[in-house]
Amino acid sequence: MNEQVQVVLVAAAGGGVVGALGLLAGWLLRSRSLRWQLALVAVVSVTTVLVGVVAIAQLMFISRHDLQVVMLVTLAGAAVSLAVAAILSEALVRWSRRLREHVRRIGGGLPDEPAPQAPSELSGLASELAAARRRLEEAAAREQRLEESRRELVSWVSHDLRTPLAGIRAMAEALEDDLAGDPARYHRQIRGEVDRMVSLVDDLFELSRIHAGVLRLQPELVLLGDLVSEAVAAADPVARKHRVRVGGEVQSGLEVNVDPAGLGRVLGNLIVNGVRHTPADGSVHVSARVVGDEVELTVADECGGIEPGTIDRVFDVAFRGAEARTPEDPGDASAHPRAGLGLAIVKGIVEAHRGRVEVANTGADETVRGCRFVVRLPLTRPAG
Repeated sequence: MNEQVQVVLVAAAGGGVVGALGLLAGWLLRSRSLRWQLALVAVVSVTTVLVGVVAIAQLMFISRHDLQVVMLVTLAGAAVSLAVAAILSEALVRWSRRLREHVRRIGGGLPDEPAPQAPSELSGLASELAAARRRLEEAAAREQRLEESRRELVSWVSHDLRTPLAGIRAMAEALEDDLAGDPARYHRQIRGEVDRMVSLVDDLFELSRIHAGVLRLQPELVLLGDLVSEAVAAADPVARKHRVRVGGEVQSGLEVNVDPAGLGRVLGNLIVNGVRHTPADGSVHVSARVVGDEVELTVADECGGIEPGTIDRVFDVAFRGAEARTPEDPGDASAHPRAGLGLAIVKGIVEAHRGRVEVANTGADETVRGCRFVVRLPLTRPAG
């Protein structure tokens, strides 16, 4: 057998035995500190060389003097290897401790800090943990806001039901006792209060379907101009009462694949909301056009703008801005704020159409004239 082949085989046999023992030792030390793992790597490497050298010496392939030289060199290398392993293990232990502190900050409410300086794998893990913490904080904030919205919803709905019920009871008692000076007027007011409660219950039912994910759309290809015209016509009585002009324009021949009832409700809620908050002699403008691969539907009013601190909450359930108020005419069901459900329903229906809705103030910072609601829906391309 070739001498070089014998050397390789002997060294491989010795290294295999040492490697197997090293793996066994590593398994036994698997729950110990990283220091032991790195020290074990250094010891296995050096021991493999020593075993190979001794085995070759026993086969008389090298002289005793050469063996001593190789042994000294190997031992010196072993000392250096162990020193380097000790330094690296200390650094890894320090990095792991900092990473552990970083993990504790995810749920411990501790102040945030930059990711620890560590090898790329640990740094990447620290960055992912920091991102996870931010997502958890955002989710907690959303959950808290939803809980606040639920409490506000219960409060507003209780108020909005108690007020008309008290009015109905008082008017019914007046009619029973023949104390009503104008019974016909009392009957109209009772009917108006009932309409308000029916509208509120309808909104609650619609919102519950949206949140439960059981809202069923029946999309069909319709002319957007027809839907806008119908919504403007439906809002005309409210606009006349508030002396607000409602108008707009829609790109000719623009078709959308939507649920007509759902999108009609979106338009109606946005237009009536704009009319209700626009001062007398103001205007609400509705427009629709194609922008890229989307249909952009805009409802702009002259409400005076929304406070910057609350503009992000306008689509929350039960949210009412500072201008929310009880209608002057109790019989005007359309003018009632509806417990802050209208815009939440708008958002739910739009998102069910795979669209999105946004709101922004219009005008310069010093002269904010109103706000603009923009609904963006996927564009339906004609076949062929």
